[in-house]
Amino acid sequence: MPPESFRLRNALPGDVPAIVGLIYDLAEYERAPADCHADASLLHEHLFGPKPFAEAIVAEREEGVCGFALFFHNYSTWLTRPGLYLEDLFVRPEVRGLGIGKALLVRLAEIAVERGCGRMEWSVLTWNEPAIGFYRSLGAVAMDEWRTYRLHGEALRALGTPGINRPAVAAKGFRGDTGPSDPR
Repeated sequence: MPPESFRLRNALPGDVPAIVGLIYDLAEYERAPADCHADASLLHEHLFGPKPFAEAIVAEREEGVCGFALFFHNYSTWLTRPGLYLEDLFVRPEVRGLGIGKALLVRLAEIAVERGCGRMEWSVLTWNEPAIGFYRSLGAVAMDEWRTYRLHGEALRALGTPGINRPAVAAKGFRGDTGPSDPR
């Protein structure tokens, strides 16, 4: 391959160690390495197991995998169409500027169009001005009126585990509850 060349392809099971390495590199770049607990066996199961939760595309040069995009589908009730959610995109710093990041986003947009998705979304840290400018240059718009919420750790377990003292918001009488306490 010429020095500037690369190729994109769907991730293969053998790429999992390289993807996990890139995930840790991304965590370092995002100033949160202590929060990263990526596990190769779980990633392998979730990408290639009997019920895959996500998909990945890798960018490859002669020296190996140098970037990736991990994505999955969500759903828009307002559009009544699937969407494509980009969980992570990362390109090693030493090969940035070769068009790899843009090529990964173009490929994801192609997949979204091929699959009839109504939109493609992702998050970006507010301080990551280079990425924000890059995304804007592609026509992406910030969803400033939306705020992301997350349940994780003990809060997720407390809300999602029967028999644990749940917050008042999940109290009995919720019409959507079809669990054992539902009188229907």
